[in-house]
Amino acid sequence: MADNTFKVSIITPERIFYEGDASMVEFNTVEGEIGVFPNHIPLTTVIAPGILTITEDSGPKNAALHAGLAEILPDKVTILAEIAEWPDEIDVQRARDAEDRARQRLANKDENLDVLRAEAALKKALVRQNLK
Repeated sequence: MADNTFKVSIITPERIFYEGDASMVEFNTVEGEIGVFPNHIPLTTVIAPGILTITEDSGPKNAALHAGLAEILPDKVTILAEIAEWPDEIDVQRARDAEDRARQRLANKDENLDVLRAEAALKKALVRQNLK
């Protein structure tokens, strides 16, 4: 591992999504977007839905990252993600349909509606479409 890179591990319940060396990682947290470089201060944070960018020597890789936790150490970033998807794993029509359903649920304002769940579904659908 070169001095200008660090180890990155992204793990979901179904698989090891990514393991490799990166010079930078960017993703959304509940407090805003974060960019991580080698020798970052130790930090644990909660992930918010958004696009994850992993910058390797060969260039950037983008993925959809929906929720989870990140542990940042000076020489390693570990992300425990609920869902992580590469662009070629995303079905755009399915994401559009999910967006329509979420928007309809939010617009109807049913008294039994779980607003946070509907908003989360909408964010996931939009992230998937933006990545694709």
